[in-house]
Amino acid sequence: MNQAAPDTESAAGHRASALVLALILALGFAWGVARLAGLRMAPSEWQPATWVDGHAGKLVNAALGTLPGQASVDRWAAALRYRVLGDLGTQVLEGCPGWLFYRDGLRVPAGHAEALAQRVQLMRHWSERLRRSGVQLLVATVPDKSRTEARQLCGLQVAPAALARWDRWYAALQSAGVAHVDVRAQLASLPQAFFRTDVHMAPAGAQRFVDSVAPALLAWLGGPGAQQFATTTGQSAEPRMGDLIVLAGLGQAPEGWRPPLERIIPEHIEAQRSGGLLDDTAPVEVLLAGDSNGLRSGLAERLGRSLGREVWNLSQDGGYFSGAMLAALEREDRWRGHLKVVVWVFSELSLSMPVSADEQRAWAAAQ
Repeated sequence: MNQAAPDTESAAGHRASALVLALILALGFAWGVARLAGLRMAPSEWQPATWVDGHAGKLVNAALGTLPGQASVDRWAAALRYRVLGDLGTQVLEGCPGWLFYRDGLRVPAGHAEALAQRVQLMRHWSERLRRSGVQLLVATVPDKSRTEARQLCGLQVAPAALARWDRWYAALQSAGVAHVDVRAQLASLPQAFFRTDVHMAPAGAQRFVDSVAPALLAWLGGPGAQQFATTTGQSAEPRMGDLIVLAGLGQAPEGWRPPLERIIPEHIEAQRSGGLLDDTAPVEVLLAGDSNGLRSGLAERLGRSLGREVWNLSQDGGYFSGAMLAALEREDRWRGHLKVVVWVFSELSLSMPVSADEQRAWAAAQ
């Protein structure tokens, strides 16, 4: 007779737990519905392409927001996962100790061959458009970190299609007759071309990249210009937060609960000005249409110093293959008649990413 009491109590406890869980789920559902009720998306933003390139997903995520305290929970969950398991989440992998790699750099998505083929056609179209405007184009692709720092992979595997991507792209450039610079060997010869915890080039890699690109530009420009640049460096190395640490959710984690930060001696490059009334800036002759490499690695300043000319930097974070080039073409009225060269810089990874809605519109307009 007494055995029924524990069973009754257990059942009651399960019902109470179920009710609490149901209440939490209901509150979460109500929160989501309330947040999504304020979502405003244009009809064009519901198209399949906007979901493929992530634009629509970003709008939905922004509308949903986060629960109170969610950032702290996520941070400590990521820190504990790294501290106990050495795991950096779904987007970041560790090769040799302290060397982080972006997972998407080691693989290619479905449809990558078609995406590359369409970008080859866009490249041909934009190159011809610039040529008709009297502007020369130089393409300088930044090789993936996993290619340049392959000795630091320590067992991480790169997909064969990702390994073949570079040669396919440069064969297309050669076939189209588009001027380009292959910087693979120059970067690979350095002890360290990329930051350990970042997808971007370290100072030595960025300078070697510019040194590889500048000779062709100087030949087109008729030699170096008269603009002087001042370079200042810090007195000591300072810690630098890498974007792969941030991507792993560990940007705010305490030391010891995240990969160690690199220490870098700061460097600042700036065009010198006399400060006089006649100190007018010469019309821009060189435009850098770059992705985040043009911002995070200081390519415009380094290139300007090598050319003796200020460089108009239209590089964009998240611009990938086409963002900066589209921005440059939209501003043609601002550079027509004096621009001589466009340097187009983007990461190798962007070649096989899903074609964006902007790229699809640009291709449709070119037909």
